[in-house]
Amino acid sequence: MKGMYAVYRKEMGHYFVSPVAYIIVAVFLILTAYFFNRLLALIIQQSFEASLESIQGGGAPPFDVPSLVMRNFFGIVSTLLLFLTPMLTMSVYAEERRRGTMELLMTSPVTDLQIVLGKFFASFTLLVIMLFPTAIGFAYILHHSEPSAPWRVLGSEYLGVLLLGGALLALGSFFSSLTESQLIAAMLTFGAILLLWVVDFGSQAASTALSSALDYLSVFRHYDDFTRGVIDTSNLIFYLSFIVLGVFLTVRSVDSMRWRRA
Repeated sequence: MKGMYAVYRKEMGHYFVSPVAYIIVAVFLILTAYFFNRLLALIIQQSFEASLESIQGGGAPPFDVPSLVMRNFFGIVSTLLLFLTPMLTMSVYAEERRRGTMELLMTSPVTDLQIVLGKFFASFTLLVIMLFPTAIGFAYILHHSEPSAPWRVLGSEYLGVLLLGGALLALGSFFSSLTESQLIAAMLTFGAILLLWVVDFGSQAASTALSSALDYLSVFRHYDDFTRGVIDTSNLIFYLSFIVLGVFLTVRSVDSMRWRRA
């Protein structure tokens, strides 16, 4: 644990010494604030129009504004992660390999697993820092809204985005460990995530058996249940398995660096 914590502390220091982390967090918060305001204004307007129709008779009942805002907002967040995750992970290993500091890290008294877990939890912590201000905002809204959406729905949505983000970070870390170029690492990660994202479209046109397989492989399809407040054990197992697989592949990649230099 001490070795993993040392790597974790080193990575966190690296994130906040360079301007990259500040830029990514700032861009994420600016975009989420913009989309939140637009969603809130649009849904309140639709709710007001529905209320007028209901008063006049024959209209639909008023919208559940907090729930609709949260569900649409977290759908947008999943799309933002598609673009931001490659930037979070592109330098995790690639920059160290380019500078030659990876060799120093591998000769220190830490195992490959401790290196990989330390770096993974550092990038995951940065993801939590990005999401924390949005959680404060939604907590304030739920506390003052009437009627208020169930708190468990908000918890489910944040659990889903953390699991989705963790899966994408594990994937990006693996690709970063394969190259010395941050640009190539970012492009590989973006391409892989984009492929997982478009699996949904392929499943709609595929045969029944293939469609079921593609549905299960889509990291974004599993995310939909969380945005509805549904915590399904199969979805938890899928994301945790995906993260474990990404960590395992990264460990094997780091181990291959060690024996190639032996």
